[in-house]
Amino acid sequence: MKAGNDTQILEFLLLGISEKPEFQPFLFGLFLSMYLVTVLGNLLIILAISSDSHLHTPMYLFLSNLSFADICFTSTTIPKMLVDIRTESKMITFAGCLTQIFFFVAFGCLDNLLLTVMAYDRFVAICHPLHYTVIMNPRLCRLLVLGSWCISVMVSVLETLTILRLSFCTNMEIPHFFCDVLEVLKLACSETLVNNIVMYFVTIAMGVFPLSGILYSYSQIFSSILRVSPARGQHKAFSTCGSHLSVVTRFYGTGLGVYLSSAATPSSRTSLMASVMYTMVTPMLNPFIYSLRNRDIKGSLGRLLLRATTLNKGTTAKLS
Repeated sequence: MKAGNDTQILEFLLLGISEKPEFQPFLFGLFLSMYLVTVLGNLLIILAISSDSHLHTPMYLFLSNLSFADICFTSTTIPKMLVDIRTESKMITFAGCLTQIFFFVAFGCLDNLLLTVMAYDRFVAICHPLHYTVIMNPRLCRLLVLGSWCISVMVSVLETLTILRLSFCTNMEIPHFFCDVLEVLKLACSETLVNNIVMYFVTIAMGVFPLSGILYSYSQIFSSILRVSPARGQHKAFSTCGSHLSVVTRFYGTGLGVYLSSAATPSSRTSLMASVMYTMVTPMLNPFIYSLRNRDIKGSLGRLLLRATTLNKGTTAKLS
């Protein structure tokens, strides 16, 4: 990677959310708290599902993978930002920037695909309940999860490799708290046509197609639900989809807000706030949405907590 004066650029400068020193302790405490809540909340979901044999079903298999993807997604950006605030050093190496882009794109795409797979699972469960166990068999579920991981990695490799061919100008400041692809491309001195083509391809393949699949699934789901005559049956069917639909709306809404704001305004401030929403707030809220609105998860978490409390009392009694 070369700069305009043919000297090799080794580092970028991440400007972060705010450059005002008086805000740094507040930002550090806020984002550390959000990160810990995100990691612990999603870990509890994974533990609750893995510890309860009744939850070893397709829906919860996909949910546990989504929780793991959310942990990795936030871990791609927040720890680096916390270190930058704490050490007052906002530099990131070119290799570090590429690594961050790779994992950010990979886990972002994985979220997209898993949300689509979960919509398909709900579609089969509600529209074809008699054939659900046959269609959503363990082999297909494993293939859907494995395929989501493989496609995400391949797309991320493609996106990352195109950045390697770029030359950069002497201004290496990124007005963001992580190496966002759009912001990195703005710093390039060389032609970015190939990068833009790849980015549009990725947006269509990983954004438009999955969202279209989700919308189609829910159009069929709602049509099927409305044909259910008892109001109680309609309420039960809607409740099984409410959590997933809430997560989908927030994830795609904030993600779309980032790119629309980037295209509409030259300032990165609006895009920055939208990025905070989908990189931090959405993964943090997902465990609460799935646990508070799902009796199976709540029951499993309660039993997990009870076992942990009983084990702790037993250990304390032995020590005393």
